[in-house]
Amino acid sequence: MTRSESRALCFLFLLLVLSFFSPLLYYSFLDYKLYPHLYTPPVLQRNISILLWHWPFGRSYSLDGNKCLKMYNISHCFLTDNTSSFSTADVVVFHHRELSKNRSVMPLHLDRPISQRWVWLSLEPPVNNANLKQLNDFFNWTMSYRRDADIFIPYGKTIRGTYELGFQTASNRSCFVSWVVSRYQLNQTRTGVYQSLKKYIPIEVYGKWNKKPLPEKKLLSTIGNCLFYLAFENSEAKDYISEKLWRNAFQAGAIPVVLGPNRATYEAVAPPHSFIHVADFRSTANLAAYLKHVASDKQAYEEFFRWHRTHKIKTYTDWRERLCQICVKYPSLPTNKLYHDLEGWVNS
Repeated sequence: MTRSESRALCFLFLLLVLSFFSPLLYYSFLDYKLYPHLYTPPVLQRNISILLWHWPFGRSYSLDGNKCLKMYNISHCFLTDNTSSFSTADVVVFHHRELSKNRSVMPLHLDRPISQRWVWLSLEPPVNNANLKQLNDFFNWTMSYRRDADIFIPYGKTIRGTYELGFQTASNRSCFVSWVVSRYQLNQTRTGVYQSLKKYIPIEVYGKWNKKPLPEKKLLSTIGNCLFYLAFENSEAKDYISEKLWRNAFQAGAIPVVLGPNRATYEAVAPPHSFIHVADFRSTANLAAYLKHVASDKQAYEEFFRWHRTHKIKTYTDWRERLCQICVKYPSLPTNKLYHDLEGWVNS
């Protein structure tokens, strides 16, 4: 083949390629003109600096290094508890208990950057959140177990997936039902339910109230020796489902008997068919009779553990992981929000 022939062949090949791709290029260009919102260029994510003004309950954790990335694979997120970095922080987080007890004060004497956002943090029910009126018109975002909070941080959550080693139900447990309680108060609903329920079934009670505290290392093994666990919340508040369900019952492997929000709230967050709700029974006598039935019927008992085949739970216990979640939510959080009536929202 001569040089002129090979050039002609290359030219023909080029024409074929162009004839194939030119319609694609044309329609791609047309799409871009007609639907430019579908072709927005990627935005480079910037670093977010989060300042924790004071540690919840005075218990601190190490913030050295890039904790969010190293521990939770959340990038561009930096935590600090150094209050001298106030002027450069994107977000400042205040835990309510320290503010309400006057153990810490907000830095109202400092110049607050216009773009800086303040977060009100509490994992307590409304009854334990006092002195809220003085906090109006300061906070941009709420951080709470409430599902309608700006930053939702539950005590635990249900996720798809099975436990790697499988889950075995114990059939020879020596304890029928247990309850761990520290703040026992006569005006609480759970107190009345317990006092009535113990007339029909044996309940092993632990905690500071009856001077039988359980060390952290023995908590789950002790509860796990029981068929049922009374996951009774100290307050029947909207969305308030604490570690009593996620850790004490689920992680220990006991069937939770729950008292707190309504059944629909539990169903929205807990594994399917994983709990027994007190409100489903007309009386504690009926509840006790049902617990006895489940305990005596192996098939009925094991039905409460079938969820382990399709689901597993995750608990949140480290404040650093909770703080890192702010960066995950940050791009979608409202920029011009301000809580004029924080007390109204908390008690709603």
